[in-house]
Amino acid sequence: MGQENFWADDIVDEIVKTKSAFTLSTGITPSGPIHIGNMREVLTGDIVYRILKERNHIVKFNYVADDNDALRRVYPFLDSSYEAHVGKPLNKVPCPCTKHASYAEHFLTPFFVSLKKLGIEADILRASDLYATARMNKVVLAALKKTDVIKKILNEETGKETNETWSPFLPLCSKCGKNTTTKLTGFSEKDETITYECTCGDSRTVPIAGNGKLTWRIDWPARWSVLGVSIEPFGKDHATEGGSYDTGKRIIKEVFEKEAPFPIVYEWISLKGQGDMSSSKGNVVTIDEMLEVVPSEVLRYMIFKTQPKKAFVFDPGLPIFNLINEYDDGESNKNERAFTLSKLKEIQPVGIPYKHMVTLVQMTNNNFNLIKDILKRTGYTNFHEEGLRSRADYAYNWVRKFAPDEVKFELKTNLPEEAKKLNENQKKILYVFREKFTSTLTGEEIHNLLYSIIQEMNLSPKEGFEAIYLIFLGKTRGPKAGWFLETLGYEFVMKRLSEI
Repeated sequence: MGQENFWADDIVDEIVKTKSAFTLSTGITPSGPIHIGNMREVLTGDIVYRILKERNHIVKFNYVADDNDALRRVYPFLDSSYEAHVGKPLNKVPCPCTKHASYAEHFLTPFFVSLKKLGIEADILRASDLYATARMNKVVLAALKKTDVIKKILNEETGKETNETWSPFLPLCSKCGKNTTTKLTGFSEKDETITYECTCGDSRTVPIAGNGKLTWRIDWPARWSVLGVSIEPFGKDHATEGGSYDTGKRIIKEVFEKEAPFPIVYEWISLKGQGDMSSSKGNVVTIDEMLEVVPSEVLRYMIFKTQPKKAFVFDPGLPIFNLINEYDDGESNKNERAFTLSKLKEIQPVGIPYKHMVTLVQMTNNNFNLIKDILKRTGYTNFHEEGLRSRADYAYNWVRKFAPDEVKFELKTNLPEEAKKLNENQKKILYVFREKFTSTLTGEEIHNLLYSIIQEMNLSPKEGFEAIYLIFLGKTRGPKAGWFLETLGYEFVMKRLSEI
């Protein structure tokens, strides 16, 4: 795919036709573990941000953590004590592990570390701070004054009626700490205060700042207004007819007298065998978990190479292995534009095929000195040591956590019991191979030698190569035999062959 057809370039072409100021915004409600599916939003924003900067535009990029949203229910990963906190803002709910300031920070802290690893340069904002510092006061008052206008928009766009007591603002009860059990009973534009009643029996007048929030469909366009948002990626759920974006673009125009941001709609990333990822359901692979097994730039490439409107199934097994090979392979058909935009300055080229790394870390139990010795012995001398160590750790973690059984192996230090399964033809192959094997053969030459012996004996390649795997690994499958034997070294191979 050429640069002129790359999806993100096409989107930026459209943005610059319709917008003159560029502020990108993304965000999330930290109700549970922040996962690979959530990463699509922020990385979609990141690639647009980078292309706008590449074209010499002045552009801002922020990430808003919706920590003011209420805990909706006791999720499966929480204990029953959290029942008492349902309805409280996430920044007021206790941390599940007790090590963070709040429930929200428990999930946000590792995510923000991941953002740095991914090279994302967004300004981090918290919704609770936007409200507590009175930045939202003017839009809150505007919404309260035009409640009837908002109700009319909601009715026309969604087909649903709001009741007489409905308000766009959810007061925070000073007594029980919830914003789902309160009712707004009045407000003062001059004093910037609101008055509320709560089902817990509390009622009082309090400042707007820090004592509540706008409901989601109003909060979103209000935030566009306050932050000057002109571009925003969001999930397909918000883009449905009568959804949050449809109501939002009318509210920002008719209530806050500004324009809606350019929309970039993305599809869900589902988890193989489990459907759409959902923090509340627990069917997720978190971003920080994946960054232990996949280099940052490869995760960026995974998102960038696929158009946002295209859904895809995330499989951390062989597809991730193949993706890293695609990224590392200079001869592959990778998307060069996505590849260029995926690269991070601190990432160094490794110079070793990833499939070889997966073999090496298993052969050596990720002993880095042994890995270097094997590479040097087999002709790999021009590698970046720091990059190599990093790739080795990624490969080792991937093997332990996500590799399918057919990829895993353990090099047996002694002749395994499974070698007793060898038939006479297989033993003959090994005997002839031992006679012809020399210390000067390359991995490709070893592979060709084995193949020619098998052909001369009119046997199947499967039967012949199984013999090699059985005596070294104790299983019938393994890595590419020629390169594998080359890495083991002449003396080790000859000793094992002599034991048959």
